[in-house]
Amino acid sequence: MQGELGGAVDELPGLVWTAAPDGQIHFLNQRWREYTGVPLAEFHGRGWQTRVHPEDLPGLLAGWRSVPVSSAPIEAEVRLRGADGEYRWFLFLAHPVRDPVGQVIKWSGFSTDIDNRKRAEEELRDSAARFRDYAETASDWLWEIGTDYNYTLLTENAFGSDPADRIGTKCWDHALDFETEPEKWRLVLETLDTRKPFRDFVFCSADGTGSPMYVKASGKPVFDAAGEFSGYRGTGSDVTAIIRAERAEASLRTAQADLAHMSRVTTLGQLTASIAHELTQPIAAALLNAETALSCLTRKPPDVVHATQAINRFVNDGMRATDIIDRTRALVKKAPARKDNLEINLAISEIVGLTRSEVSKNGVQMQIQLAEGLPVVQGDRVQLQQVMLNLIMNAVESMSQMSDDRRELMISTQPEEDCVLVAVRDSGPGLPEVALERAFEAFYTTKSSGLGMGLSICRSIVEAHGGRLWAAANFPKGAAFQFTVPVTSDLRA
Repeated sequence: MQGELGGAVDELPGLVWTAAPDGQIHFLNQRWREYTGVPLAEFHGRGWQTRVHPEDLPGLLAGWRSVPVSSAPIEAEVRLRGADGEYRWFLFLAHPVRDPVGQVIKWSGFSTDIDNRKRAEEELRDSAARFRDYAETASDWLWEIGTDYNYTLLTENAFGSDPADRIGTKCWDHALDFETEPEKWRLVLETLDTRKPFRDFVFCSADGTGSPMYVKASGKPVFDAAGEFSGYRGTGSDVTAIIRAERAEASLRTAQADLAHMSRVTTLGQLTASIAHELTQPIAAALLNAETALSCLTRKPPDVVHATQAINRFVNDGMRATDIIDRTRALVKKAPARKDNLEINLAISEIVGLTRSEVSKNGVQMQIQLAEGLPVVQGDRVQLQQVMLNLIMNAVESMSQMSDDRRELMISTQPEEDCVLVAVRDSGPGLPEVALERAFEAFYTTKSSGLGMGLSICRSIVEAHGGRLWAAANFPKGAAFQFTVPVTSDLRA
């Protein structure tokens, strides 16, 4: 038998065999023997069964036993062990050869290696199962639309409603901002019409109850094998909580800015007399220098040299007065916060100039120790000056309640790692330990007429700049308020 079926059969790209009606092997081609690495003699009888995977053999034998009853060919997918000991999937085909009366007189079979196909099918099933699990458990949902932009698919959690209610409709049919924000929708429609992908498009839609919900959607166009556009597919997610939190935070920032502005205006109102006094000095000096210049010019001959010197002093006095007005106007002006590179010593010096008369009027001796060569910091000049203004005025007010003790105010700056440290120290009565811990709480105050918002606003400003503000006891007495401002990032390297 081997000689009769040899030759060309050995060249077929598969495993060829013949067997008796009861399944005992008569012939195996060369590829069978090469794949299994077992001599033909070992396969005679039922030895071939040892090469079939134990899990697949019962089903294969059951099919074999049914043949005499059903007279049907056998087709099965089984795993066969190769010479390397590894199993591979094969498509097992067995065709019965019958005599004139229909009895099976032998079997001829052909087995094809389908291992790669089976592995691909298994991977596809795993991938589909993972995709299904992700779709069912993800907080996002999946969607598909056709060429008319109508929904053709929505996963169960889409829009917090029954997906069937939206199939056949467009997303903007349910949008609550389609008319109020036309430019946003014009751009996304233009993106769809030009078959471009889009990411993180946020719109307001009605949920299953008709209530507003904010949705963030991303999608990409889909094309068929011929390159024809067939629609879009993508994801959507409910970002209502995020949008509401962002809006609440924006409202809070606006309220804080309004409160900070009111605090500055209130403090400057308390300094009206001091600011007026600061302005009186350069104005009085300017008038004196103007009179001196006129006197020099009316002499015979005119004293041009001294007149010129007096006029120059007059100009300088006018610039001093203008500078005071500009600094005051900047503090009163309501404007959005801005981050600029600034010299912290200069900003502090300007505030010291505005408060000098108030400090002196309350019998306070002020010492300034500003370190030289400080790095540039980044921040809002007006806001940082408000912090200094609050700290200086608080120190002056705390010491004004003292009777005969020496009143001293120390303002200093010094470099720290990646930041500048600013300190305001006084020799007042200081703060009790509980006040040191609660001083920056909103509405907490140790003053009978205070609102308890000044230090809370100051801390918010400093923290918004990436710094820190804290209070401590001063030695030998009094309180020390210190804060840090980070150095401009591009100057740290």
